[in-house]
Amino acid sequence: MSTPTGIKTQLMYSKLSILLLAIMALLSACQLEPADSADNQAVADPFMPPAERWGQLFVDVQMAKVFPDGKTFVDCTPKAADDEILAAYEANKDKPEFHLKAFVLEYFERPKQYASGFQSDTSRSPVEHINALWPILTREPGGRSTKGTLIPLPNPYVVPGGRFGEIYYWDSYFTMLGLQRAGKVDMIENMIDNFAYLIDTIGFIPNGNRDYFLTRSQPPFFAAMVNLLAAEKGDSVYAQYLPRLEKEYAFWMDGAEAVSEENPAVKHVVRLPNGALLNRYWDAGDYPRAEMYRDDIETAEQSARPAAQVYRDIRSACESGWDFSSRWLADPQRLETIHTTDIIPVDLNALLYNLERTLAKAHRLAGDDATADNYTNKAAQRQAALLNLCWDAETAWFRDYDYKKQAFTPVFSVAGAYPLFFPMATPSQGDAAATTMRERLLRPGGLVSTPLQTGQQWDAPNGWAPLQWIGIQGLRNYGQDELADEIERRWVDLNVKVYENTGKMVEKYNVEDLSLEAGGGEYPVQDGFGWTNGVLLRLMTEQPQQ
Repeated sequence: MSTPTGIKTQLMYSKLSILLLAIMALLSACQLEPADSADNQAVADPFMPPAERWGQLFVDVQMAKVFPDGKTFVDCTPKAADDEILAAYEANKDKPEFHLKAFVLEYFERPKQYASGFQSDTSRSPVEHINALWPILTREPGGRSTKGTLIPLPNPYVVPGGRFGEIYYWDSYFTMLGLQRAGKVDMIENMIDNFAYLIDTIGFIPNGNRDYFLTRSQPPFFAAMVNLLAAEKGDSVYAQYLPRLEKEYAFWMDGAEAVSEENPAVKHVVRLPNGALLNRYWDAGDYPRAEMYRDDIETAEQSARPAAQVYRDIRSACESGWDFSSRWLADPQRLETIHTTDIIPVDLNALLYNLERTLAKAHRLAGDDATADNYTNKAAQRQAALLNLCWDAETAWFRDYDYKKQAFTPVFSVAGAYPLFFPMATPSQGDAAATTMRERLLRPGGLVSTPLQTGQQWDAPNGWAPLQWIGIQGLRNYGQDELADEIERRWVDLNVKVYENTGKMVEKYNVEDLSLEAGGGEYPVQDGFGWTNGVLLRLMTEQPQQ
């Protein structure tokens, strides 16, 4: 690999190095006490994102595709001190007999495959299988740095599974639905406390607890998690998490004071021509993702736009959780046309409406009516802005909006069900949306993410557990129980069929052709799988299936 590529990498990553190092220092200073050591000292080693930490070695490994999945190397744990590894690399890399993969395997330990010894038994019912998986997907707290990229957390937590060996923000809400049904309320509280810890230490909940995720968050489900726990433990929960709910809101609204008619978008905040504020997904980084470094460089090379702009839009799509989907593409068939930061997404603003409503409730319970009224007004303003901007009467659906073009984006998606899930829509909109959902998104196996076949994993033919739950419960909020029951039946039947045939619960499903597996995206279909388990367990135990 040529030196200029390494120099470019250092320049790209240096833009946020001060911010990230400050975050790492704060994390390093926080006391964590793993279950086996009450006397544990502070986190021993500050983190540094892998591209900055390993420099040219990182570039060479990722560009050479030493591992088929770019996430593998950044999740490896070094076996020796950084200086020793880097010195050995510089001393040996130009020798004729040097073999890059052999060097990596000598100096780095590959990510542990926790479920590799788990034997699935299809004589168990799906519910029994899911309950048997909870211990397999559970990670224990860790107090000291692993010297890898994992950020230790103070409490146990459940991971999705497969290549995803860390906690993920929005996944966790849907996993909690199953934990609630399984009676594992303590684990729900542990996971919420972990997110509270992340908010307290870095100011927001990152995509996942890896140091290379510290430039972005994910769909803000923290308020929904708090509401879930309050349903189990009572209203005292709101007082416990109120400071963290405030910090979460401050993160997403950072920039609200800086937007103007001349500068309508700052960070996550977008000012509309009428002065109303809505939000977009936005990653603080404008360089390739560490976990998909080569892929991002290749995508940017295919684009006519500045590479930094392409990188930020790719990373911002990752913050949405829909990585990737035609939702974010100017040309649905070309990833290099991604323009996530131009788009006001329906789902994000519905989630922030719920956060505002939850903050109003928490302050009301605390006896602070003035602050509660303020958040109630903010929620009402967001609701009015979203309904005015994103409701498409012609298609009877909530649509993402391109604020630069001042028009709906061309892609129709199940994200439009979020205003039904967090009931923002009018009754007439709810009724009309139900008809549209049946006609345009219902497939033999449930709801398809978008109707378009693009090769991206968040498009047809794939269906995903979180979006089934959003759609089903959104319909129930508007009295559309017949369609909700039909979607539920189709999704449960598909999940059970795949389990009986393979012994697995998987990350996503082909809802169009039930004889085929799901596909598309940057990596193979993963099994485990946290949010599939959570949603399926909840659906199968909530009411008898017809």
